[in-house]
Amino acid sequence: MIVTATPTEHKLKRRFADFATLSEALDYAAKGETGCNFYSGTGQLLSVLPYAELREQAQAIAYRLHNIGLKRGDRVALVAETHPDFQRFFFACQYAGVVPVPVPPPLQLGGGHEYTGHLRRLLSDSQARICLGPSEYGAFIAEAAEGLHLQFIGSADAFSHFAATPVALQPLEAGELAHLQYTSGSTRFPRGVMITQRAVMSNLSCTVEHLQMTPKDRAVSWLPFYHDMGLVGLVLAPVVSQMSVDYVGTREFAMRPRQWLVRMSESKATISFGPPFGYELCARRLRKEDAEMLDLSAWRVAGVGAETIRPEPLSRFAEVLAPCGFDRRAFLPCYGLAESSLAVSFAPLNQGLESEWVDAKHLSEAQQAVPIDNKLPGSQPSRCNQFVNCGKPLPGHQVVVRDESGVELPERHCGSVFVRGPSVMSGYFGDSAHHPEVLSQDGWLDTGDVGYCVNGDIMITGRKKDLIIINGRNIWPQDLEYLAEQQPEVRPGDASAFSVPGAGGHEQAVVVIQCRESDIEKRRDIVKRIDRAIHAELGIDCIVDLVPLHTLIRTSSGKLSRFRTRDDFIDRTRWGQSSQMLAAG
Repeated sequence: MIVTATPTEHKLKRRFADFATLSEALDYAAKGETGCNFYSGTGQLLSVLPYAELREQAQAIAYRLHNIGLKRGDRVALVAETHPDFQRFFFACQYAGVVPVPVPPPLQLGGGHEYTGHLRRLLSDSQARICLGPSEYGAFIAEAAEGLHLQFIGSADAFSHFAATPVALQPLEAGELAHLQYTSGSTRFPRGVMITQRAVMSNLSCTVEHLQMTPKDRAVSWLPFYHDMGLVGLVLAPVVSQMSVDYVGTREFAMRPRQWLVRMSESKATISFGPPFGYELCARRLRKEDAEMLDLSAWRVAGVGAETIRPEPLSRFAEVLAPCGFDRRAFLPCYGLAESSLAVSFAPLNQGLESEWVDAKHLSEAQQAVPIDNKLPGSQPSRCNQFVNCGKPLPGHQVVVRDESGVELPERHCGSVFVRGPSVMSGYFGDSAHHPEVLSQDGWLDTGDVGYCVNGDIMITGRKKDLIIINGRNIWPQDLEYLAEQQPEVRPGDASAFSVPGAGGHEQAVVVIQCRESDIEKRRDIVKRIDRAIHAELGIDCIVDLVPLHTLIRTSSGKLSRFRTRDDFIDRTRWGQSSQMLAAG
């Protein structure tokens, strides 16, 4: 039997996220012919799941969830592999009145022991009653769930043995939770973001409106389903807009990033999103002869977010792919976080990347973003930073920047970013003690990000927890990482900067660098060059620690985890247990 992907255009009249709940959105999408398509890392179409079949199969699973005695609002943990079973069970939860909890598969989290420990913390924190995942992860799931008294752990096939006796389903309502979204930054202290149906539908409605979606749109995604951009942006947004979407697994993308572009080319897809490192990986791995075989002229929205946006790798991507029709104006910078369902702001469509250069010395010492004209000869100070414009807040949402006392700052003053609006979470699951720290009674969410505003547009400069403060100066870890990456031996993404307690209680800057060079003298030369560059640009002492490949630790969504790399550095060097400083190199 020949399997055919779902079509881009179809006869059903498009509705764009004007639904009260996710189940209502799938009910409508099921009337058409569009759906989900799953591809292998070599481009083979593995599975097709039209929305009509998704609805039918999700309701059959919902009957089983109901018949095993789950109570309304119970949590169901789903190990979120890129597979049709995830969509089936996610929407089954919507129909059964229980709450799905996407959790990561054993990817980017180290060895089996570390993964099972992380999964156990998620199962315990969410008080999950069920944990479902692919059969190949059965041993991990069983070990993680040991002693937690779950009603069921196992695969979709094993779950199918329960009776599916039809009952009157009562889907989740607008005021109830749509899902629990666990933040990816911390594995020791997970926080389950509570997102209601009303909140996620508000975010999806604003997003679909901003993208000016049409019946001719089609999406491609390699993003993990357990991450907010992958789940809300590329699993739920296609359903609420009845759009066909093609998936390539996250692992497969990491091994063969070209497949992302092949899918965009072959399906004439128009929309895809990714973090900057995804575009960077493609540009680095793509050969000239590969680019010549692609047609990316239909790609009109190349969304960029999920981490602080650096324009250099995106410019390289656009340059490499210009011969195959990629238009750099397709880049759509955005800012968002799980605590606001997904998106907080979007730059204008068809504008591409807009950024500005600011005086880095003034920014670190006075927390003011003083613009400079990078194009005028001699106009640049000795140090400068470039920040990408992430656009204005979504309709109905507000963004303000505040100082440490909570006072709202004027434009171009850098401080803590706060957001308020209908997409904001209702809190962290089972963690009411931390609600007042993050979410005020009048609805303002402390995002944990640092930035400034210009004419109402948002410029994100970093994360509060990542700031390195030395002698009262704010040093951005991205600046240290950028300086290290200017050396020819250091690839982008191979440096991670942070601070550790130093002598006399002062902070000590550290940059850990994955190094491919084995010659001792050459390694020492690399360290000296980086040390000189940091002294010249920032005027601070910094420990330069060269480590083997695959040492840097990433979050479950693929971003560098500076705090976990910091912990690893402290453990490896026994920092703080000895008065001896780590010898450079």
